[in-house]
Amino acid sequence: MLTDTHCHLNDEKFADDLEEVLARAKAQGVTRIINMGDTPKSSRAALLLAEEHDGLFAAMGVHPETADEYGDEVEKEFSELAANKKIVAVGEIGLDYYWEKDSERRLLQQKVFVRQLDLARQLHLPVCIHDRDAHGDTLKILQKEGRGLRGVLHCFSGSEETAHEVWRLGFFIGVDGPLTYKNAAKLPEIVAKAPRDMVLIETDAPYLAPAPMRGKRNEPAFLRHVAKKVAELWRVTIEEAAAITAANADNLYFV
Repeated sequence: MLTDTHCHLNDEKFADDLEEVLARAKAQGVTRIINMGDTPKSSRAALLLAEEHDGLFAAMGVHPETADEYGDEVEKEFSELAANKKIVAVGEIGLDYYWEKDSERRLLQQKVFVRQLDLARQLHLPVCIHDRDAHGDTLKILQKEGRGLRGVLHCFSGSEETAHEVWRLGFFIGVDGPLTYKNAAKLPEIVAKAPRDMVLIETDAPYLAPAPMRGKRNEPAFLRHVAKKVAELWRVTIEEAAAITAANADNLYFV
């Protein structure tokens, strides 16, 4: 009973075989999938797709790479979309300094991030946060603007110290394909020591396929490889890891 808490099924890489992708996920025990929005258009598409499939849910948000698409009209539209019970989060939102080096554009990312955190607070929804090469500013913003919010730092790539601060704030960490890589650095050690009720598993499909599928298009069916690695680190069965992480998804997204 696996829950993929983060993927991008509206990506063009799934344009030709999405139904088969969903069928393979179900065959591998993935019973729930949260499909992320990263632009207003993809957020609308994620909701439409979720309405067509049992076990499929949607999040709405503007990714930091497209921060200039966010504004009053988008905020109004998201507020209206949130009335649909298939919307379970505001995401994918956050900061990305890997691609963006310009200081003014980074400031725009921060402003849009804060606005979407406030929107999530108003809508009583959790948040799914993108944090790439921006750990310091992400934590500063969450410490100041994250009051009353719950959420996850998706595809966690920070240090053990950052992870402890994330947990102290009441946020989860999300782990996916990179956890299974030979060059995973300290992430396996962080997951091994993590509070088991503060970890989510995800694919970020079609990106970051886990070993042994690395280099292929990722898809929710591959979540089992992530769960297997988590089980190994926790010294439990894959069924136990699946149950624990699914319960964590319940706690964050489905209560």
